Amino acid sequence: MAEHDRQVHVDRNLALELVRVTEAAALAAARWMGRGDKNAADGAAVEAMRRAFDTVAISGTVMIGEGEMDEAPMLYIGEKVGLYAKAGGGPEVDIAVDPLEGTSITAKGGPNAMAVVALAQKGGFLHAPDIYMDKLAVGPGLPEGVVSLDASVEENLRELAKAKKRDISDLVVCLLDRDRHKEIVKRCRAAGARIMMIPDGDVSGVVAVSQPDTGVDVYMGSGGAPEGVLAAAALRCIGGQMQGRLLFENDDQVLRAKEMGITDPSRIYGLEDMAKGDVMFAATGVTSGPMLRGVRHFGSGAYTHSIVMRSKSGTVRYVEAHHNFALKPAAFTA
Repeated sequence: MAEHDRQVHVDRNLALELVRVTEAAALAAARWMGRGDKNAADGAAVEAMRRAFDTVAISGTVMIGEGEMDEAPMLYIGEKVGLYAKAGGGPEVDIAVDPLEGTSITAKGGPNAMAVVALAQKGGFLHAPDIYMDKLAVGPGLPEGVVSLDASVEENLRELAKAKKRDISDLVVCLLDRDRHKEIVKRCRAAGARIMMIPDGDVSGVVAVSQPDTGVDVYMGSGGAPEGVLAAAALRCIGGQMQGRLLFENDDQVLRAKEMGITDPSRIYGLEDMAKGDVMFAATGVTSGPMLRGVRHFGSGAYTHSIVMRSKSGTVRYVEAHHNFALKPAAFTA
């Protein structure tokens, strides 16, 4: 087999292996759905995802993870994961993870919690510190630069409505339901746009702009920078535009960012800045939402619903899996 053909074959296999990783995390987290303990739900997802990575034929480095080594015992930034992480061999890749996006959602039994993983070639992900990022995203098929973080809310809505040949009153703006977004909400409503506020899960909020069924036209507001990188990875695969700008609260955060290679604190990052090269993205629903159905248990197992995307081919696949715990009990005891 030629080297090029072998690499394509490996890429395709890796895309499906990523789904197995997110499935494991979602199944583990779902056992804690509605039980009021977000830390237990997150811990179960992290542990299950870490074990699943041990079976994937990669030599991976976690670039976006659960925190620094002294803060996160597993899936910390810089951790080596994969079947070849210690022995060597296998493709060297960078990994971004959110084992449970929506810990509070899961604890309360709310909608739209997911297990999320993205994979890129070595050096493909922005090494983003765990701080806030101002985000702005729209779907595919629009003029490049139709919206900008340097523009006002009103200007962005006006230009987006013009590009979509709609009235501003037809636009739906998605953003996290946070006090810090009150001014954005006020200005959007004053301009005539409608608002969709979500309790958590801004990866799915950003991805929603590229999915016609969600009815979301634009995502605005601030959320975690690591989640911004994951969302950018998804849009690289599914299509759309996104900008992100890091929001620093103190000098210590600026210093930490410089140590991670970020030299311009005010820089606006585009999709290719946050997730470049060949990128893969996978997510499995923990609780049901607009993008994915949650884990559904039956007597001896469960159903999962996942999405997997590849930027190289532009392929988007939905995977519904039937897990029989009676046949593989050890895999789902987390």
